[in-house]
Amino acid sequence: MNRENYSKIFVILLSLNVTCLLISNIITIKTINIFGLIFTAGDILFPITYILNDVFTEVYGFYKSRFVIWISFLCNLIMVIIFNITIVLPVDETFELQNALVNILGSTPRILFASFISFLIGNFANSIVLSKMKVKTEGKYLALRTITSTLVGEGIDTLLFIPIVFLGTLDIKSILFLMFDTYMLKVLLEVVLTPITYKVVNLIKRKEKIDTFDNEVKYKIF
Repeated sequence: MNRENYSKIFVILLSLNVTCLLISNIITIKTINIFGLIFTAGDILFPITYILNDVFTEVYGFYKSRFVIWISFLCNLIMVIIFNITIVLPVDETFELQNALVNILGSTPRILFASFISFLIGNFANSIVLSKMKVKTEGKYLALRTITSTLVGEGIDTLLFIPIVFLGTLDIKSILFLMFDTYMLKVLLEVVLTPITYKVVNLIKRKEKIDTFDNEVKYKIF
């Protein structure tokens, strides 16, 4: 019987990825204004998730990246279930924060639905584009591959996630500005973080002694 082998580095990166996703989906309900540009609070974790998404596919390949995507989503699902159980449990009369609890954690089912659509489609698009480009370029032009794949993946993610989460709570104009500002932020960060991505990817390749090419991979999400 064949068994998958997961190194300590892979497990650490997977744990970090799950942590960032869970935190992001809690704090993303808050919009922030920086110098007139509107973002969600969850965008502060983008630099970490950007590098991680590239590492999983570039170093470990599409199949391992697929595993990470589904594990991350499953953990998110468990979190939302626990949140909703907490909300419906009988409230003690000394607890005065039930409304605040519902306002913050009660939004997570909608965010989960948004994640199901945007996170899965966006991350799989990112992984597939990066994987195919790596094979086509024979592992060259890492910067071009990471930027292109993230532009596609995060473009889809932004296009789907923000309208689903904020439709009905923000007006259409605000949603469009939020989508534009968020995407522009991610595009800028992609360029700025490229040297760091290079170093992280190459470091992990050396440590793991692995550099996966998906030459005969069938790109199925299950």
